[in-house]
Amino acid sequence: MSEKEVAPEGVNATDAELALENSANDRDLRAREKALIWKQDLHIIPLSAAIYLLCYLDRSNIGNARIMNSETGNDLLTETNMSSYEYTIALMVFLIAYALFEVPSNYFLKKLKPSRWIAFLMLSWGAVTMGLGGAHNYAQVTGLRFLLGVLEAGLFPGLVYFLTFWYRTSERSIRVALILASATLAGAFGGAIAYGVGHMNQAQGLSAWRWLFIIEGAPSLASAVLVWFILPDYPETASWLSAEEKALAAERLAIEGSKGAAKAMTWEDAREVLLDWRLYAHYLVYFGISAPFSSLSLFTPAITSGLGYTSLKAQLMTVPPWAVSRGLHSAIFSFIGAMGFLASAVLPADAYLHRYGCLIVATSGSFACIPPLLGWLSSNIRSTAGTGLAIALNVSFGAPGQIVGVWIYKSNEAERGYPTGHWTNAALLLLVTVGCLALRAYYGWRNKRLRAAGRGTAERFAY
Repeated sequence: MSEKEVAPEGVNATDAELALENSANDRDLRAREKALIWKQDLHIIPLSAAIYLLCYLDRSNIGNARIMNSETGNDLLTETNMSSYEYTIALMVFLIAYALFEVPSNYFLKKLKPSRWIAFLMLSWGAVTMGLGGAHNYAQVTGLRFLLGVLEAGLFPGLVYFLTFWYRTSERSIRVALILASATLAGAFGGAIAYGVGHMNQAQGLSAWRWLFIIEGAPSLASAVLVWFILPDYPETASWLSAEEKALAAERLAIEGSKGAAKAMTWEDAREVLLDWRLYAHYLVYFGISAPFSSLSLFTPAITSGLGYTSLKAQLMTVPPWAVSRGLHSAIFSFIGAMGFLASAVLPADAYLHRYGCLIVATSGSFACIPPLLGWLSSNIRSTAGTGLAIALNVSFGAPGQIVGVWIYKSNEAERGYPTGHWTNAALLLLVTVGCLALRAYYGWRNKRLRAAGRGTAERFAY
């Protein structure tokens, strides 16, 4: 030992050397973990966010198509002879399909590998979105929207499930947030794109809303080929990870992650998840956030149109509310979103500027609380198959909430500022706030009992 490394008085030299060695090993392990996570992030997160952005553009652009060039009679409803009620039905059937096919889709994601399944979904929903540009009546729009729901159902729960193969529980929420942030970008880009496409009305004999579906569906279709080849499936099979990095990835996720080599879901796996009552508390909370999520996705153009902005300008004014909606803490931000909706409900209908500001606050709070909810749920499931099923069920339970969101913004309330929609969303977000606090208290009590029983390391719950 050098003169600079003299052991403190009362400490054996060998113990000091061992402590120094352990400290150096810990630093080395942390450095290697940090490098591995960064490498994974570069290969996974930007691509996943881009995929979800395309998905969200293709599911929400019908809201832009509804009002695009309505002053000249070249909007979706006029040219397909659809009433507002029929339009709402078309939105609802998408969500019915979405609820029904999320669980099967997560099963196939594991069965067929993420890259292959997600590429197939992208190719299919891109083609269906472009097909909407050729719809001529209510039946065609409704049928294509149902098919779009079938195909898009598996993407978001699939991406959340996909992350469990790569990241620890404490690492997932921020990455879900980054992926979900692309939805807010899609909302912003969608409004900006719709503003530009709106000026293409009657180009090549097609109305602008038809061009919108064609232009926004094409990138999903074309990108599917890239996703097939470049989206990594599991750490065990990633060609860009060294043998040492693969071993480290497996060691990191031995307890807290899903396994690529795990078998597909069995009935025993399903039974364990289906009969776990605490998971239904998570599902109820997600139901509460789904109505604001859905209504803002589909009705922001109509809401801004009702704030005194017309047609193309209304498309452009949807950009700021989406561009600022980021955040992490579910209870806090759901409460903030509730206050935004409450203020929108009580303000006079002609207080356009104030209500527009409240719309920005409501959008920010509503979207910011979703990523932690999903990360929280995935951290409380221990099996690979169980995680996939629970995440899919969680998002499926959100579908009825999204159906609520479809109906609460009534066209006959536009001049009164959509009070039903704002009051309903405020109430549901307050339900989310209370539910999060109750779950947090329950898990704190449960962990306290585990520690008292000496099993604190056997079961771990992330909050």
